[in-house]
Amino acid sequence: MKSGMALVACAFAVAAIAQSPAVAQDQAPAPRLEFAFEEVVTLGQAIPLGDTPLGKRNIIPITGGTFEGPGIKGLIIPGGWDWQLTRADGCTEIEADYMIHTDDDVVINVINVGVLCPPREGQPSPVRTQPRFEAPVGKYDWLNRTAFIGTLEMAGNAAGPAVKIRFYKAV
Repeated sequence: MKSGMALVACAFAVAAIAQSPAVAQDQAPAPRLEFAFEEVVTLGQAIPLGDTPLGKRNIIPITGGTFEGPGIKGLIIPGGWDWQLTRADGCTEIEADYMIHTDDDVVINVINVGVLCPPREGQPSPVRTQPRFEAPVGKYDWLNRTAFIGTLEMAGNAAGPAVKIRFYKAV
């Protein structure tokens, strides 16, 4: 039954695309990035889980922090986690899952994934992430309908271990 429902949904999606006006790929404007907001996320002590069949697993508690950008501001709710998996090639897959609380009392789920790799031959290896947001319908539901890219770096001026994450929306 579920596979039949999936086929019906897929057929509707194809039909909708087929009925929309055709736009040649070379006519579509290239996306550009616009700053959305910046977080400083405070972190707890890493908890090593050890070697697994996929690599070395580590989790880091998210203990709080702040965020701010045009039209959005608030606190990071303690209790989220950053799941890390160091692969055989030395790169570490990261997946953070946590909640933010806006100053106007809206709670939004953030899931941010990326890969951290060691630099090669003195070249910096910038960390880029692919964030997804789950916001309630209303003022912040633009987060649900927008593609984002993030940057990740250590937060140098924090009181303890912390990272700075900047989110940019594709426009």
